[in-house]
Amino acid sequence: MKLGGLYALPPGADFAAGVVDGLLKRNAGQPPETLAQVTIHANSLRTMNALRAAFEARGPLLMPRLRLIADLGDGPIAAPLGRRLDLGALISGLVARRPALAGGQAVPELARSLAGLMAEMQSEGCPPDVFDRLDVGDHAEHWRLSQDFLTIAARFALTGDVRDREARQRVAAECLAADWAAGRNRPDGSVIVAGSTGSHGATQLFLRAVASLPQGAVILPGFDMTQPPAVWSALAGSAGDHPQSRFAPLLAEFGAPAPWTDAAPDQGRNRLISLALRPAPVTDQWIAEGPRLGDLLPPTAALTLIEARTPQAEAEAIAIAIREAVEAGRRVTLIAADRLLTRRVAAALDRWDLVADDSAGQPLSLTAPGMFLRQVAALHGRPLTLDSLLALLKSQVTASGTGAPGDHLRLTRDLELHLRRNGPAFPTGDFLRGWAATAGREAWGGWLADLLDRIVPLGTDREPLPLPDRLARHRALAEALAAGPGGDAARSSLFARQAGGLARGVLDHLTSQADTLHWLTARDFAALLDAELQAQAVRAETPPHPLIRIRGPREARTEATGLVILGGLNEGSWPQAPAPDPWLSRQMRAAAGLTLPERAIGLAAHDFQQAVAAEAVILTRAARDAEAETVPSRWLNRLVNLMKGLPGQNGPAALKAMQTRGQRYLSLAEELARPGTAIPPAPRPAPRPPSPAFSSISVTQVATLIRDPYAIYASAVLRLRPLPPLRPEADASLRGTVLHEITRRFLSPAPAPGTPPDVLAARFMAIADDVLAQQVPWPSARAFWMHRLRQIAPQLMADEAVRLAEGQPIVIERKTLFAVPLPDPALSLRLVAQPDRIDLLPGGAARVYDYKTGSPPSARDIESHDKQLPLTAALLTRGAFVPPGAAQVEGMAYIHLGGKGMTEDRTMSEDAVAETWDRFVALAMRYLTGTAGFTARRTAGGHASDYEHLSRAGEWGPETLPTQIALAHPPGAAND
Repeated sequence: MKLGGLYALPPGADFAAGVVDGLLKRNAGQPPETLAQVTIHANSLRTMNALRAAFEARGPLLMPRLRLIADLGDGPIAAPLGRRLDLGALISGLVARRPALAGGQAVPELARSLAGLMAEMQSEGCPPDVFDRLDVGDHAEHWRLSQDFLTIAARFALTGDVRDREARQRVAAECLAADWAAGRNRPDGSVIVAGSTGSHGATQLFLRAVASLPQGAVILPGFDMTQPPAVWSALAGSAGDHPQSRFAPLLAEFGAPAPWTDAAPDQGRNRLISLALRPAPVTDQWIAEGPRLGDLLPPTAALTLIEARTPQAEAEAIAIAIREAVEAGRRVTLIAADRLLTRRVAAALDRWDLVADDSAGQPLSLTAPGMFLRQVAALHGRPLTLDSLLALLKSQVTASGTGAPGDHLRLTRDLELHLRRNGPAFPTGDFLRGWAATAGREAWGGWLADLLDRIVPLGTDREPLPLPDRLARHRALAEALAAGPGGDAARSSLFARQAGGLARGVLDHLTSQADTLHWLTARDFAALLDAELQAQAVRAETPPHPLIRIRGPREARTEATGLVILGGLNEGSWPQAPAPDPWLSRQMRAAAGLTLPERAIGLAAHDFQQAVAAEAVILTRAARDAEAETVPSRWLNRLVNLMKGLPGQNGPAALKAMQTRGQRYLSLAEELARPGTAIPPAPRPAPRPPSPAFSSISVTQVATLIRDPYAIYASAVLRLRPLPPLRPEADASLRGTVLHEITRRFLSPAPAPGTPPDVLAARFMAIADDVLAQQVPWPSARAFWMHRLRQIAPQLMADEAVRLAEGQPIVIERKTLFAVPLPDPALSLRLVAQPDRIDLLPGGAARVYDYKTGSPPSARDIESHDKQLPLTAALLTRGAFVPPGAAQVEGMAYIHLGGKGMTEDRTMSEDAVAETWDRFVALAMRYLTGTAGFTARRTAGGHASDYEHLSRAGEWGPETLPTQIALAHPPGAAND
């Protein structure tokens, strides 16, 4: 078996089967042991396993020695995690002195990128002092500082007795190349390298050494046999973004490779793809070579193009294509770099109980133990909020050591309702103990309160701590939460099953590599833990379907057989956008002898070229993502444009046929999503409950009764109340409550008449500072609101001095319930009012004031719906407030606690107030007697409602006539 030089398999060939068949053909007639003397170096473990399976499928034989290129060399190697932690310690010192250099990234992220740079330097053979020789005189200061730091980091990381894996591989490749070139230590049997593109310097060196051996062979995967010599020459000095660019140096040294087998996949399609992917400077070759492609209908007959509107539609179409292939007994492989897309496809396949063999599995960080550990880490360095506490309590892991998850979830639900209605923005152990004092909650509530005593102080944890200490504290707190009250962490789900075992392994590995020299902040520790969890994959415990595979682009290099679906063909997804390099500019990388970012684009392009040459291929993309329109992948874009420009070769017709075949899957997905029976839109509700529908209403609710009676029906009749949000915020509602409390305390007791405005302002601001400190726990909101109050205080207090000189505040937020005389004595109605302020004037008359934090209602608003002031005035004339008893209303006004702090007069005549009262009574009688239905959104307008989902407002419009619904029995008790 005489070998030597380069060999290749074209795109579309079954690589593992091709390698084995070619080797067996060359070994034909040789003794069986000859095959056992062959050593095959594979580029990846997946390729090596595929080769082993291919050999086993050929029947009994002596297996060649299978090795990994990455395992070249011997001797101990540095633990990658320990190396990153050591580099992180260096970076922490740099960031402490120059925070801007971090660029918002956490130290572990910077350490990971720096470790990658060090590994690349070792693979490419860059010496530790390479940064000393860089000329950065014309660079920004950031890069000059980076150069100084890299000089230190390189000497630290690249010198020493223990090497990284990349350094060991580089040294081994250099030694083998030197020995073999000198005729020393040459292997007895044949040496073959299979599947590598020579993407790294050390690998490329090894490939050249093997190709130089008389009994050596390098088998290049996905080699473009149709590419002209002129293109190969142009690739020699290119940036590396072409799919074949990594082969160019090998061809320049060894010449064109020989075919390894006579396998010839669809040559017409390969020529089409090859021309479409030509480097941009020679795209003019489309004009010359395009017509020579011939009729494009045959080579594209097995190509399908799915252009979906959304990623979800894309995933559903892919799932249907997979199911169709499985029903036909056909193997199908989905290749996608977008893991969100693959998860969507897996979810869509679940509809038919189809489980794919997903090589990436599920990231440990997304499993229950992984998310739980991340939640515990996130408790440090930030205040504990209601939503973060409840999310932690609702984790599958929390209190799983008690063996009674139902009790824990029930108590968590009770606590959530209590916290939503009564809880502080930032819960504490003392608050929990007060709640837990109720019967049946002492044990669970006490356990949680004790934990909160440990958790709440973590909110101020912002200084670096030794990593061993952080790990110990994190693990102890996680185990205490997982154990539950009286439980045992060992019986919890934290470290149970596959995901729990991996989670334990991550914590143990971190502990074994942690050193007291590694100091991390809470943010950096959370980032480190997240990265380590993300790096672990949890395989599905359900056996996958033998015909369905999900692979990443690199993993699929040796497995793209049968139907191949290339998903997520958009820029930023495939190819992925190059990660920004925080350490070296493009010019610095080139000067240091490192690869440019385009190399990753070229490798991804090679993956695409191999996959698109499969027997049958479906290309898919979504026209937009969750945020904006998407841009088609550059390779798909070039293919489409080339076909559009070749009408003489039926290019447009072939493209249309591809799209038509893709539209079929989209149509099937739409049909599958369409309900079996049409669901008519809900009618516009106008329920009429039995009389009396309600027994009381407040003056502020009258506006709602006028504009949206259905909201009164939902709140007063059904007695439904919206739950407060999980995360209380400094919103307009709280601002109104706080400012009203400030005015109440300012007027209780009222300042003496004649007090100067500046004294009033000082009193007002002192009270404001005290109230904000008590009721607004958000420092930024307190500062902003205090600033706004300082701005309006001069005008507000100048007007206040006038008000105090003219009258005496006698009613301050005093609630009253007034029995409204009704035409029907059998009916009753109480009108509830709690005026902000009523001042008694010297002559016995009164003025009604209402504080407004937002824009005060205009006169038109009062005329149409906002009846609070005139109804309060009407109640005053009827003696509803004692004191002062029945009094004449001399004026009504809004005091604006925003804007410029102005007072806006809204005085109405006695006749207007009386008319408002009469109209209110008439309106109330319509609903009390059941004459009118509680119509949803009776008047048009932008007013908000908490009950729109209940009335299904999205299914009808203002023009929809309301549907009167007479209720024979009240669905809820009337308000009393």
